Amino acid sequence: MRVSVRELLPSARWALRLAWSASALLLTAFATTSFIRGVVPAALALTARGMVNAALAGFRGGTVDLWPMVPWLTLGFVFTVLEGLTGLANTLLRQRLRDELNCHITSDILTHAATLDVAFYEDPRFQDVLQRAKDAPATHITNFVSDLVSASSNAIQIVSLLGILVFIEPLIVLILVLFTLPYLRFRWSLAAEHYALERSRTTKRRWTDYFVTCLTSGTSVGEVKLLRLAPLLIERFRSLMTEFRDQDRQLYIRGFSRSSLFVILATTAFYALFVRVAWRVLTGALTVGDLAIFGGATTRLRLTLENFVLLFTGAMEETLYISNIMEFLQAESRHAPGQAKLGAPSRAEIELRNVRFTYPGASEPAIAGVSLHIAPGETVALVGENGAGKTTLVKLIARLYDADDGCILFDGVDLRTLSQEELHQRVAFVFQGFGRYEATAADNIAYGDWQALLRDRARVQQVAQLADVDAMIESLPDGYDTQLGRIFGDRDLSAGQWQKIAVARAFARDAALLILDEPTSNLDARAEYALFEQFRRLAHGRSTIIVSHRFSTVSMANRIVVMEKGRIVESGTHAELLARAGNYASLYELHQRTRLGDAS
Repeated sequence: MRVSVRELLPSARWALRLAWSASALLLTAFATTSFIRGVVPAALALTARGMVNAALAGFRGGTVDLWPMVPWLTLGFVFTVLEGLTGLANTLLRQRLRDELNCHITSDILTHAATLDVAFYEDPRFQDVLQRAKDAPATHITNFVSDLVSASSNAIQIVSLLGILVFIEPLIVLILVLFTLPYLRFRWSLAAEHYALERSRTTKRRWTDYFVTCLTSGTSVGEVKLLRLAPLLIERFRSLMTEFRDQDRQLYIRGFSRSSLFVILATTAFYALFVRVAWRVLTGALTVGDLAIFGGATTRLRLTLENFVLLFTGAMEETLYISNIMEFLQAESRHAPGQAKLGAPSRAEIELRNVRFTYPGASEPAIAGVSLHIAPGETVALVGENGAGKTTLVKLIARLYDADDGCILFDGVDLRTLSQEELHQRVAFVFQGFGRYEATAADNIAYGDWQALLRDRARVQQVAQLADVDAMIESLPDGYDTQLGRIFGDRDLSAGQWQKIAVARAFARDAALLILDEPTSNLDARAEYALFEQFRRLAHGRSTIIVSHRFSTVSMANRIVVMEKGRIVESGTHAELLARAGNYASLYELHQRTRLGDAS
């Protein structure tokens, strides 16, 4: 993977601006301590030179005099303490900056995620983008800032040490160029290759996460055990992880071998220069202090060079990962940001005009030219076989998707021009895959209109009574304060009980439009009848759309709409549709035969 440094600049600038906005004080302090650490080694080298020369001067005088060395000893002590303290400060500041960035960037990602439409998350083409963005974003930004600042500190060390050493032995500049540039190029190509490898693994990484979820999730572990799928899933997981391990091992070995070659050659070159400097000392061209400083400084210079290369290429590699975060944050919702408002009170009159919609990547439309009018307060049932487009249609009405063609009007206002917040406040939706929130029973209901109900227990209890779930909630160990779910609590509900909570959550919102997608799918006949009566009472005065396979549920509708292959093929009352002996009548007859078969 060939990437020029120029291509990385936008990611680098963005990350630095983000770090500055997260905490300008921490970033400044981190850069300051790193700068100090960069100049201390040169100061220590000069101090060592002065100390040696002062000691030799005192010895040559024939008397032992410590005072000439006192200033150098004092400076050496101060610089050594300063180096240690700045190292500790760097660690502290890096940790603090990481925490600030973690809060900042994660909040930004979640905030942006909330603006994206449902289609984004259902499109497999965007799953890899989402996966890469979620891969430790704060860590990549923190590592970039830390590596960049530390690399700058090492660069200062190199320049300051080189400024001293070049006066002792000018050939050191040639050695530096000959070994550093090829090593820098190699480490960068290795970093780019590692990133390209990780990027190519994104889908496979999602597969490994999926296998782990199947083997550890309470919703799937039972079936996995019964089907004895664990060995198969573990083997597939192990196969992918083994592939990753073998690929990484090749990179690690290549990196080790080339780095080892750099260490050997650079050490040999620096040692040869050291011998040359020692010879010049013996000939009187240089002092013993020069020899002492050259030996210590060149050793430190080689280590600093290696660290600089690793830190600089590490920072560049992190910008590649940062570009993944930017790619996600630049993803835009397919929904146009509407600003129109609805009048009060809302009538929830719905009109669809030749609406068409195709899922991304699908060859056939899910909704193909549907026109439908729902009068204010009318209850309409959508029926049809699986895949007929019923759920897709109600999601279009709730503007979880945007139609490709045609338009949908809510009280005469095109949904595309309507504020989403305005629309969703007028819609209550019980999804077929309803939420089972890890929260108290009270909160599970209050989430239906959390801004108004989260701290209004009396209103929550009133909603529960209206939805006929108050008795069930009161029977829980802590009543409305019972923590539901198995992740953080120890009390789970049956599928039917969870569905009743979901229905209560929908009724918590004073919405003009009520959408019920398979509202009785998890209920037995008795519970279905009770909920059926609740629907009759609670749907009064609201426009209601019911999606159901159960004819006992759809019979409460004023009108039944039959769908097939994304189109409306019939519409009328239960009696009218039976009299036509069409699709609806066939579905109803099949349903009755199934019920009679079950009864026998």
